Amino acid sequence: MSNIPKELDKNMIVSADAEGLVWYDAANLDLYGFAGIEGDTYRRLPKEVAEATNPGTARNASHTCGGRVRFSTDSKRIAIRVKMPYMTKYDHMPMTGAAAFDMYDDYPDSHHYVCTFRCQMTDTDGYTSKRNVLGGKMRYYTINFPLYSPVSTLEIGIDEGASLGEGAKYISVPPIVYYGSSITQGACASRPGIAYQSIINRRLEIDFVNLGFSGNAKGEQAMANYIASLDMSAFVCDYDHNAPTAEHLEATHYNFYKTIREKHPKLPIIFVSKPDFDNGYEQSVARRRVIEDTFYRAREEGDKHVFYIDGQGLYRGYFKEECSTDGSHPNDIGMMKMAESIGQMLTRVLRNRI
Repeated sequence: MSNIPKELDKNMIVSADAEGLVWYDAANLDLYGFAGIEGDTYRRLPKEVAEATNPGTARNASHTCGGRVRFSTDSKRIAIRVKMPYMTKYDHMPMTGAAAFDMYDDYPDSHHYVCTFRCQMTDTDGYTSKRNVLGGKMRYYTINFPLYSPVSTLEIGIDEGASLGEGAKYISVPPIVYYGSSITQGACASRPGIAYQSIINRRLEIDFVNLGFSGNAKGEQAMANYIASLDMSAFVCDYDHNAPTAEHLEATHYNFYKTIREKHPKLPIIFVSKPDFDNGYEQSVARRRVIEDTFYRAREEGDKHVFYIDGQGLYRGYFKEECSTDGSHPNDIGMMKMAESIGQMLTRVLRNRI
């Protein structure tokens, strides 16, 4: 990681305000986790792909989970100014996770949580938040986008006269792609940086794409085709929870795998079964059997690049009973445990690339 980041073009300044802050459009900075910006919406999935799956995915494709902007600055203040079509408010998930941003200081070889840019319960279409930081020399930062809300525009504010430069770079390999349910999307982390993919991201320094679609990851062929078109270092398949029935999972799971494998003969593919195993035990057993059948069938066919994590063990250990908010969705403890297990597997399968 370079200690002298390249300063960005001053022509990218959007505006300056009476408080001495100069504002830059995040769309002109180093963005990660997005398929693009269509119209006035950051998107994780192209509109035509989302609409070819189901209405829920079409809606959730504009939720910004896994989105990040990275930059460097010597400013003593960092602010955000965000416009949002709506701000999701749940009874089981903090707004700091569903609708707010958080920020990390990216030291060489480590990351430190700086702050959460908190919104208010009364906010409906965006907000502005400012924080004091350690200024005086160039530091690298990552701001994580909300897990369960869409974003139209994000502006980064820094002190007038301060420098703004490019962000820290990830390891030069393709991203890890995750596909799955509300848990994959980030429910119910207390802030974006605690979603399990973000924790793994800070450990491995590999970019990632979050294709979690709450309640709507059903293994459609259109989704499999899209994911197969992506350049990936690894693929984590975790849509067990959203298949309407075990029979639906059986009808889609192996075919989903084969679609990916035909395009990526040596890609590490990790299957994960749902972590809340005791919630609907008989269905959990039936669903797990489907995933195991895909795994063993692939192995019998000679595929040495498939791996399996039994979700029943993800919440193992002393704090097992404290891992969820509602018996299903992981809280921060649950997210940490998922990051530990899935992260260890990714470290193993990518050991020759990191």
